[in-house]
Parts: sequence; structure tokens; C-alpha cells
Amino acid sequence: MTFNEGARLDPSQAEDRRGRGGMGRGGKIGIGLGGGIVVLIGALLGINPDLLASVLEGTENQPAIEQSGSAALESCQTGEDANNLLDCRILGTANSLNAFWPAYLAQQTQNISGQNQSEVKYLRPTTVIFSGGVDTACGQATTAVGPFYCPGDTKAYFDPDFFVQLQTQFGSSGGPLAQEYVVAHEFGHHIQNLMGTLDRAGQGGTGAQSNAVRTELQADCYAGIWMRHASSTPAPGTSEPFMKPLVQDDLNDALSAASSVGDDRIQQAATGGTNPESWSHGSSEQRQKWLYAGYQSGDLATCDTFSVPKV
Repeated sequence: MTFNEGARLDPSQAEDRRGRGGMGRGGKIGIGLGGGIVVLIGALLGINPDLLASVLEGTENQPAIEQSGSAALESCQTGEDANNLLDCRILGTANSLNAFWPAYLAQQTQNISGQNQSEVKYLRPTTVIFSGGVDTACGQATTAVGPFYCPGDTKAYFDPDFFVQLQTQFGSSGGPLAQEYVVAHEFGHHIQNLMGTLDRAGQGGTGAQSNAVRTELQADCYAGIWMRHASSTPAPGTSEPFMKPLVQDDLNDALSAASSVGDDRIQQAATGGTNPESWSHGSSEQRQKWLYAGYQSGDLATCDTFSVPKV
């Protein structure tokens, strides 16, 4: 989606950790979910980082795609900046998500997985921009794990280089909503964390119908809900939303991105075959299906992936 040019961005909602030295490449990330259980949540929106590293091998010198310029976050001030610069677009998308979710959660009265959503209070996560590697409360991470959310520090982490690779290596379209969907998905994990459902990802093993897959698909569905409502959610203190109304090309971009990070597509690119029994985050078809379900309904109840017989 395109930003309203005059919308005011809030750089205070993000941390820019680029240029701090980092932990370098080669680290691994784990997310602790209590009791010493450590699971991987959110790597490449949930893709196995070993497969991802295989697919991305040799892409370090890929040329930048259009509208992927770098900017210090404090210079990201307006929607026009978000339309022109990828770093500002990540920030602006986080601003829009933080404007949408508090009121939306507050007005929910549906019971999802036995919890009344009107009782869920939105606590704003921090968006972190990093390059190469980063230390988190969930451990160390590199660009090779892709964007991820850490419940230990309630922060969503993004290396802008990933968004170039999303297009050049994974075949996603290059439109803004392809990138904004990635940010919205990681915020979906934050919503799961607030609702107490994120830890279900570690229950039930792997496979196309596993809880791990259902967790990732629910985050996709939550991203779709935001897409539905973003252009009608005013920015704080104004009557103007951050985002302009979504058009069909925008929706196509988001569905393209969801398809490009399916377990089957990543496995096929890395190994030449697919194994549904090893899936932990959903096929291209599943990811598109649940993203669209959230967008079409705009309703949290639609996203209860844990109660349906088949996702």
C-alpha cells in the first residue's frame, strides 16, 4: 500500500542498530517460551534458516531494487519518505500497525481459543533495524534467518537486505505491500504473544497441519486484518490514516510475497523437492489462503487456525 505523503512518521517507535558491530554472521536464534523450551519463531517468517542460507548463497552482491534506499531512521519523517525509502517504509508500516491494533483489540468481544479478546491490552513492540547480525533476548541472529519476532524482548527485527532478496531470490513482486506484509506478519506474532497463543507453536511437532504451521498461518491472517483496516485507521492525533486505500495490485503484491516464503517453495529451491512432513510454517497455498482470509473478513475470529480441522 502507498502512504499518504503528508502522514507524520514516528522514529521513536524503532531502534536503528546498524553500524554497532553486531555479532557477525554464523549465529543462531532461539525463542524461549518458558520452561527452558526453545523454538524457532519467525525465521524468514518461519522458514528453516539452513534452507534459507542455501537459497541466498551468493546473493551478497545483488544490486538494490527500486525504492530500497537506506536512511537513518531519524530522517524518516513523512509518508513521502516511506514511499521512497525502504527503511522509512518499515518504520511507517510499524507506525501504522501500532495505530491499528490497540483500538481493534479493545473492541473485540469474540472468544478465540477460550480467551476474551476485549481483555487483551496492546503493548507496543519495538521495531529494530539491523544489518548482518544482532543480539536479542532470544539469542543471536543473522540476516540468514530473515525477519523475526522475539517474545523475550517484544521486539520485531528486520534487516533491509532481506527485502531485496525477497524479490531477487524468492521471486516476490517488488511492490510496497509485499514488504509491508512481512512487517505485519511479525507484528502478528506479537499479537499472538499478547493473547497467549504464541507458545502453541512448540506443541505438536511439524507437518502441514501442525501447531507450528497453524501459528505461522494465524500471523499471516492477522497481517491480512491489518491490510483490510489500515487505510481507515487514523494516525495518532490526526484524522488522516498512514495508508492510502488498497488496490488490486497491492493485494497481488502481498499474495506474491506470501507465496514466495512457503515451505514448499523454499524447499524446492534449496533441495529440488518438498517434504510436507517437515513443514513448520505452511505451504505457499496455505500462506496465501490465510492472508487473504484475514484481509477478506477483517475479523479476528476468522483467524482461529487452531480450531479448524484442516488449514
